[in-house]
Amino acid sequence: MYEPFPGNYIWNLGANLALIDGGNHGEIDVACRPIREAAEKGADASSAAYFDSWLRVADQLTENAKADEDAGRNWSAATKYKRAAGYYLSAERLQSRDYPPRWAAYQKGLDLFRKYVALEGANVEFVEIPYEGKSYPALFVKAPATANGPAPCMVSCNGLDSMKEQIYGNGIAQALNRRGISCLLLDQPGTGEALRQRGLTGRHDSEAWATPALEYLLTREDVDSTRIGMHGLSLGGYYAPRAAAMEPRFALCTVMGANHNWGEMQVRRMAREGENPVPHYWGHVMWVFGKDNLDDFMAWAPNMDLNGVVEKIKVPFLVTHGEGDRQIPLEYAHQSYDQAVNSPKRDLRIFTTKDFEIEHCGADNGTVARDYIADWIAVQWGLRTG
Repeated sequence: MYEPFPGNYIWNLGANLALIDGGNHGEIDVACRPIREAAEKGADASSAAYFDSWLRVADQLTENAKADEDAGRNWSAATKYKRAAGYYLSAERLQSRDYPPRWAAYQKGLDLFRKYVALEGANVEFVEIPYEGKSYPALFVKAPATANGPAPCMVSCNGLDSMKEQIYGNGIAQALNRRGISCLLLDQPGTGEALRQRGLTGRHDSEAWATPALEYLLTREDVDSTRIGMHGLSLGGYYAPRAAAMEPRFALCTVMGANHNWGEMQVRRMAREGENPVPHYWGHVMWVFGKDNLDDFMAWAPNMDLNGVVEKIKVPFLVTHGEGDRQIPLEYAHQSYDQAVNSPKRDLRIFTTKDFEIEHCGADNGTVARDYIADWIAVQWGLRTG
């Protein structure tokens, strides 16, 4: 993994995710270089310095994009707006929930992503998923219909701290589209807009929001109702298998980074085992799951466990994991695979140094697991891989 901040995994992860999201290495260097000394104080203590440095780059890039737009250079403006959106969201993601400037940065990220879509004419539709009398937002990225009818579709859920715009940026939807598969990128409860702007918190029973996503797709004439799959990365490695186990209408399930027993992992994190994904970690997880204090959170966390759940998956199931994952232990990938005894087609793929991608959810590369998963799905559904 590219490590501009030696010894600071969380900030390094943030920089790598921004690169994978389509960031420019020169701009990211300008954001990182002035705060290397601050990084030595720790991810939590200096997170505001990270925020300020990245926003300086994002603000300037936004000005540059506006100049392009004013001159009628819409495509050039679009690419800059997309990168700026990614930097705003990257800066926001690493802040405490009690850090007020994050909210304006988050809104800028959303606004500029929409400008990118409009000026680029990108294949992105902003949609709403009905949920318990309210709704949560998603992006629909459409593959073309074929002579055989509407395209199949994958539902992609976030992890603990990712957002639909970032998942779009890493290219999974585009990789699926090339293979004839549409993609619905969720900001499910506990993530992105659903959490930040609508107050919808996370829950262990992911089928409660995954089933509405599936049922939304069933209303679309451009989606093959018999081929709707579920995909998750990071904590989505818990959410997606849980949803596929409890919602039998999902036709297959894929995981980028297994998360078999996240409840147990919280006890291990208390013992300082495994790297945290964001600063102010315990405040973040309490916010995500709507818990008032750490005792309540730790009492609830054992619900996030796939033991006794994965056995209920009765569709094709793919588990992928990096052998050098510093957040989630490799043993969890083996547990999810080993327990999926009722899947008619289960596969386990461990990425090694030969793949140049061994970190958590491919944070050190971003293309290998993505493309492998897209190919695996295409093969299950009899679609082209090239």
